[in-house]
This record gives sequence, C-alpha cells and structure tokens, in this order.
Amino acid sequence: MDNTDRPQSVRVGNCASSTLTLSTGAPQGCVLSPLLYSLYTYDCTATSSSTIIVKFADDTVVVGLISDNNERAYLVEIKHLENWCQENNLLLNISKTKELIVDFSKKQERHYQPVRINGTTVERVDSFRYLGVHISQDLSWSRNTNSLAKKARQRLYHLRCLRDFRLPSKVLWNFYTCTIESILTGNITAWFGNSTKQNRQALQRVVRSAERITHTELPDLQTIYYKRYQTKARRIVKDPTHPNNRLFSLLRNTDRPRMPGKGKKKKGKKGSQRPPTARAARSPVFLGTLLTPGVEAGQSDGISADDWDWYNDFQSSESDSVDP
Repeated sequence: MDNTDRPQSVRVGNCASSTLTLSTGAPQGCVLSPLLYSLYTYDCTATSSSTIIVKFADDTVVVGLISDNNERAYLVEIKHLENWCQENNLLLNISKTKELIVDFSKKQERHYQPVRINGTTVERVDSFRYLGVHISQDLSWSRNTNSLAKKARQRLYHLRCLRDFRLPSKVLWNFYTCTIESILTGNITAWFGNSTKQNRQALQRVVRSAERITHTELPDLQTIYYKRYQTKARRIVKDPTHPNNRLFSLLRNTDRPRMPGKGKKKKGKKGSQRPPTARAARSPVFLGTLLTPGVEAGQSDGISADDWDWYNDFQSSESDSVDP
C-alpha cells in the first residue's frame, strides 16, 4: 500500500534501533490508514452463498451456515481467505484467531472438523469479545451486560470525586454522558432487546446510582434503546440496499412498512425452523464473527416481536413527517 520507501526506526529512551526501509504497509496513526486498508482489502469477499465476510476497518469476519452437517463451503472459505492473505502480503496472527460455533440442534451432539490455518489448529471458544461486545455461543448477553455493569460502576468513583469537588451539575452530567452512559449504551441496539430482565435491571441500577450522585434525572436505558432503535429502523427502511431492508414489507393499501414478526401464525404448524449451525472464526487482523440467529415463529432473523413495540410510535411519527 505504500511505495514511498519510508525509513523507520524504534527509539526507547536514549537507545535507537537501526533504520529499516518500509516498502509496504501504512503508517500507524495516519488519518488515511483505515481508508487505505479498506481499499486494499476491497476484493476480499465471500465465494459461497452460505458464507459471508464482514469487514470493519482491520477487523474482518467470516461466518458460515452449516446445513446437513456439510462443512465444506465454510472450510473452503477459510482456505480461500488464507490464500488471499498470502497473495496480498498479509500475515495472520493465528494465536489470536478464535472459532465460535452456535448450534441450536437438540437432536444429537455433532462433531465439527477443527479449522487449520497454515497447519495450526484454531482455538475453539464458547465466548469472545468482538467490537466491544461479548458474544456467547448460546447468544445470551449475560456476560456482556455483566462486563458493562462492572466497567460502568468503576467510573462511578470518579463521578463521586467530581461531586465532592462541588462541581456544577452540568459538568457532572457531561462526565456521566461521556464516560458512563457511553459504556452502558455501546452497540445497545444489538444486544439490549434480547437481554434478560435481570441483566437490564443490573445496568439500570448503575444509572440510578449516578442519579443519586449528580442529583439530576438521567434517561433510562430503555428510552435510549427505543430512540436508537427507531433511528436505525428509519435508516433501514429508507435504504433499499441495506441487508435488513427485506425484513420490512408494506402494509396493505398503504405505503407504511409492516412490523417484522407480527404476521398471523398459520394453524397446524408448531415449533420453528432455525438454521442448525452458524460457525465463525475470528482474529483481530483478518477473522471475526457476526452471528445472526435463525428465523423462529413470531420472530424475524432472531429479532423478537416484543422488540418492536416501539413501532406504533414509529408509524405515527413517520405519518406526521409526511408532506401533504
């Protein structure tokens, strides 16, 4: 990506290493580095309809859907990525690469082939942290919410110190918003709707503690979740190229989208049809995970119908904003 023959050396105290000329790569901290990396990896795409690759800066995700115990497409995709990285001078940190399997099948225990990269077996885990969110193999969010609550409670100490210095309430509110609320609401639209009541209460207790410290009323997490959900839903509805735009269908004789998961259930059909297995491998450099639960009765792509209670407000607000 860089052919400027930039010299580089490392200095620690009064000691400096010898100079090394760089002919490839992008300098760390450069404003253009993320953009250049995205352009460089633009052609790194999935080769199968049952696998997807999601890239976020230098975090790249490969997800494979395994049906009828056929892992071939997923393993071939991993091999393809391995070859692509070798051809494009990208080194894989296999020690930090993890594999996560999500399997909701209850009929029988299944055994999956281990993933190997450059002859090294990739470690299989039941949970890992990706883009600030802890993802578990059962797609529960207890570990994620516990981590957020612990981290936010640690920030309450600093908020109490500022209060003891008799700083204005406005300053305390700004500190809470920047250092505590930002932690509690990180990627909230991805996990809050499917978290348990106990998990939500644990997070809300942190908010109430901050209210007692600042002596001001703070927005509860449920309100923040609904507002951000509405904003995201509007963007999805207005963007026909968005992958989740298909979740919305128009109501009969109107131009309003139908709420996902609220259709009538057909009689005589019970249970659900969920993709049996989602399998993913992850590394901070080239592999990651992005898991989507299967479609279940009363749900749409793993999104509970209860998560769409805000939709009546969404429809009314949309109708109010329509020009006559």
